[in-house]
Amino acid sequence: MNKLQNKIAIITGGASGIGKGMAKAFVKEGAIVAIVDLNEEVGKETIRELQEYQPESIFIQADLSDRDRLSSIIEKVIEKFGKLDILVNNAHASKNKPFEETTQADMDLSFNTGFYPTFYLMQAALPHLKETKGKIINFASGAGINGDANQASYAAAKEAIRAISRVAANEFGRFGINVNLISPIANSPGIQNWAQEHPDHYEAMLSRIPLGRLGELESDIGRVAVFLASEDSNYITGQTIMVDGGAIKLR
Repeated sequence: MNKLQNKIAIITGGASGIGKGMAKAFVKEGAIVAIVDLNEEVGKETIRELQEYQPESIFIQADLSDRDRLSSIIEKVIEKFGKLDILVNNAHASKNKPFEETTQADMDLSFNTGFYPTFYLMQAALPHLKETKGKIINFASGAGINGDANQASYAAAKEAIRAISRVAANEFGRFGINVNLISPIANSPGIQNWAQEHPDHYEAMLSRIPLGRLGELESDIGRVAVFLASEDSNYITGQTIMVDGGAIKLR
């Protein structure tokens, strides 16, 4: 299990949910991971788990909505490890509301925690990823692709992330950098809470998944992230990989 041996990876939102699932999959493949998260308590707990597999992995506590401090995340990793191979932009916060009730504050929350951190971290990481011919993995969503109801702010930011990822794939290809996206349906804590609050909506969603289940955080989503971070995906860039059990089939 060494597809990512000696690779240095940053995963935002890495303390829990999909981010944690990816981080666990990465360290088991030999990567040294820097998880970035706002929640210090959960971050410290997660990094202890990761260090059982990769003792050099670290936790960086950061508020990704503070744009002026985003570059310091990259700087800390470069200072400690001397290089960066993989950037995973996973973190995102938003509020679900009907379109007509969505406010500027709602849009700001979604873009300031999802789109802008993705954009600015990609910019800050670029000089270092040029040196390693690295990989960028960003996150899309079926909410944006389908235009799901009550998801205006989230869908807008996710589709904006898809747009800049395609631009970056075209521009960064000459440096040997791959830029791809994962669009998941995962058995995350957020989905579990939503299922309890809206069981009818949850069952309706589940019925639209041909494989009949939610993706597991590490073994399903995490393993695809390992593939995109490894040399196995060297000839893939600019793509949205639907890790959703077949719910959406892009053409």
